[in-house]
Amino acid sequence: MDFDYWQKQSSDTPLFPDIEWNKPEQRSLAGKLGIIGGNKLGFAGVAEAYSVALGNGVGQVRVLLPDVLKKTIPASMSDVIFGATNPSGSLAKEAEAEAHTLANWASGILLIGDAGRSSETAILYEQFINQYEGPLTITRDAIDLVKNSSQALVNRPNTLLVISFAQLQKLFQAVYYPKVLTFSMQLTNLVEALHKFTITYPVTIAVLHRETFVIASEGKVVTTPWESPMLIWRGSTAASIASYWLWSPGKPLESSATSLLK
Repeated sequence: MDFDYWQKQSSDTPLFPDIEWNKPEQRSLAGKLGIIGGNKLGFAGVAEAYSVALGNGVGQVRVLLPDVLKKTIPASMSDVIFGATNPSGSLAKEAEAEAHTLANWASGILLIGDAGRSSETAILYEQFINQYEGPLTITRDAIDLVKNSSQALVNRPNTLLVISFAQLQKLFQAVYYPKVLTFSMQLTNLVEALHKFTITYPVTIAVLHRETFVIASEGKVVTTPWESPMLIWRGSTAASIASYWLWSPGKPLESSATSLLK
């Protein structure tokens, strides 16, 4: 069955070659990505996202980390700002000023995860999501941290979620969306559900289902064969998507799909 809203991208040929061609050659024109995440027990996802974004050609990348990590970060992460740390070892409420400073500087923000489970950090993230209006990519445990703000999340324009299937199930439930998602469902049914969901809400969804990466935005859906789930769980995929979105800010679907084939 064919759906006019569903396009299929092969694993080696981009559906939207203009996105790659429009990538700025000069770093001064290639955007500024702000990355927020980390806690005292880890920041591997932050470090990988930083490296991936620079490798993709983003002009400048700046990271906000809890100040408990000051003596831990590698020399390769040269542009880092630090916010206050709470007793749980993640960003405290007092880091709000640094988060907004980063947002004012950046062309887009990536909440990469490694965020810990502190309710105080959750409040910080939720307030940030409500106040920041620019392109915002959220992935990994950062999505779990803001689950109490799911309704605000899906209603926020300029929002892109790189999400696990289990997280997508919880998101549908949290906003009382009348469609049950199951791990055994056919790809066609998931595509149709995301088509309708992204007509209802302005959010862009990127999710892996079995061995297919599905991206949906404004009712349109692109699927791509995908055999590298670890790139998603480590945060590399979200970093690539956030990078490409900087260069085509009005095209989250097209830029996300193209970033998978870089």
